[in-house]
Amino acid sequence: MGHVHYYFLFACVAYWTPLRVTAVNDFSWANCDGKSLPVTIQTLTILPDGLRFPGEMTMSTILNTTVALTSPIKMKVTAEKFMQEWIMIPCLNEVGSCTYDDFCDILNRLIKPGKPCPGPLHTHGLPCRCPFQSGSYYLPVTSFHVPDLHLPATFTSGNYRISVVLNQGDQEIGCVKINFSLARSFSHLP
Repeated sequence: MGHVHYYFLFACVAYWTPLRVTAVNDFSWANCDGKSLPVTIQTLTILPDGLRFPGEMTMSTILNTTVALTSPIKMKVTAEKFMQEWIMIPCLNEVGSCTYDDFCDILNRLIKPGKPCPGPLHTHGLPCRCPFQSGSYYLPVTSFHVPDLHLPATFTSGNYRISVVLNQGDQEIGCVKINFSLARSFSHLP
């Protein structure tokens, strides 16, 4: 019963309190199942730890897949916040603990088909849309400008853990766990 109260509180606050994220700290990640699944992150580095919004960041990664990634790829995100115990954050406006029927469709909404991939991906010859062929994808150390980040107020200051599970058909093909803390300030959005 206590979890229901947290969900209700999250839902109410999310609609009435705009939130501006000012920093992400203590970022860490791990493949859920070691390296036994077909899609894994070999390396991922994001600096600085204490990433500020807006601000500059650098990132490098190596992603490996032993299978081609084709539509549809179901993506299940579980987001939790520590509030004396881990509490699941509900899915509100496609943010939080949500299940997406097709990760490829999300990519197509972010980067319209026919448009070039964003700068660093294009520069390094990396794809940004499905299908992804099997193989390794390497993004060398690359700098990005990170704009102001506004999230629903369910993501208040505190410690978070997120798991992302990818399924192709009925087979789990990838899973990653991410931990971080958020610092935030309230803002008045138009």
